[in-house]
Amino acid sequence: MTTHNDTHHNDSLLRFMTCGSVDDGKSTLIGRLLFDSKTILADTLTQMSRTSEKRGLSAVDLSLLTDGLQAEREQGITIDVAYRYFSTGTRKYIIADAPGHEQYTRNMVTAASTANLAIILIDARRGVLTQTRRHSYLAHLVGIQHIVVAVNKMDLVDYDQATYDKICADYLAFAKDIGLAQARDIRFIPLSALAGDMLVDRLHNMDWYKGETLLEMLEKAPAAHTEGKEAFRFPVQFVCRPHASADADLHDFRGFMGRIESGEIAVGDAVTVLPNGYQSKVKAIQLGETQLQTAKTEQSITLLLEDEIDTSRGDMIVKSHEAQEPVKQIEAFVCWLSETPLSTARTYVIRHTTRESKAKVAAIQYKVDVNTLEQQASSDLKMNDIARISFKLAQSLMVDPYSVNRATGAFIIIDESTNNTVGAGMIA
Repeated sequence: MTTHNDTHHNDSLLRFMTCGSVDDGKSTLIGRLLFDSKTILADTLTQMSRTSEKRGLSAVDLSLLTDGLQAEREQGITIDVAYRYFSTGTRKYIIADAPGHEQYTRNMVTAASTANLAIILIDARRGVLTQTRRHSYLAHLVGIQHIVVAVNKMDLVDYDQATYDKICADYLAFAKDIGLAQARDIRFIPLSALAGDMLVDRLHNMDWYKGETLLEMLEKAPAAHTEGKEAFRFPVQFVCRPHASADADLHDFRGFMGRIESGEIAVGDAVTVLPNGYQSKVKAIQLGETQLQTAKTEQSITLLLEDEIDTSRGDMIVKSHEAQEPVKQIEAFVCWLSETPLSTARTYVIRHTTRESKAKVAAIQYKVDVNTLEQQASSDLKMNDIARISFKLAQSLMVDPYSVNRATGAFIIIDESTNNTVGAGMIA
């Protein structure tokens, strides 16, 4: 796993998700991480202790921290995505506890879309299951580069190294079959979330394992946008023209406001506005009242250009030497989110960064069976289905492949009649 030595990286935020089959111990693992890192408040711990006592348990049930919905608690399963926040002395974390069931595929895709790392739990007694393969495929699909395969419940197999080694070999064989092993950083770790072994503390039950604890892996995992040089992408959200200002200098002010999705920009850089292709140079960069010489990913800024050019919300400002040709047809993997099936006869709206375009389905190339990962012919999509689809667009979009840029490679599909979000797409 790539590491960075600068202190900025150590202070950075890491978003990660946990996923696995039913009863693999996802919620217990997160609860243990929060408990051992001293993140649980005293009153929360007291409430959890009382609930555990009512259930007749001898110890605190740490899974109560994340199974927040009453329905989940009654059934003992995770349905919705539960988000939790914690920090150590060096880093902040956001955890997404994703549901394991096939009928909640859309929830998992939503959770995975912002994660930089995935922890895939495997029950040491059961090994690699169908759900393990499905979750690994979905993590691969949504561009998660770092995967930690956590073989949990080692206490129930007497901390047997041979059992762990076989599961690691089985998973690697599967990962190679779907191209996951070549494209991703995959780590393995044996642990017991219930006992707390190898999460934060290294106990003595698995002295044969010489690798890092789970928290050590998380501490060293690269944050988003830190692993390589990214192209500058700045979708314009708003054009600022303060006409009513009493300040005469502001009458000619024309600032383009938005959030830098990737890359960095400096005063004097040559830029191109897409899709119209106008070119100019950066005259100034403002962050609130502050003048900047440079700005980088995830900063919300105002750009001022040297030339008066026709630019509006939905346009994309890029560095001139990094410009892509706008397109009117895209191919993408789509996860269908709506209970109403996709119809190839209908027109939908695609929202890509700050730009919208009407779109028609040109072809459903194939649907992916999320359990067997086989490609199937299909004429429609139902909720939780994933398929590769070609779209024809009414308006040109400046897109990147999702594998290159998760911000400009992603879009949502909106139903014109209801204004509901019905699908999420990742450009191939």
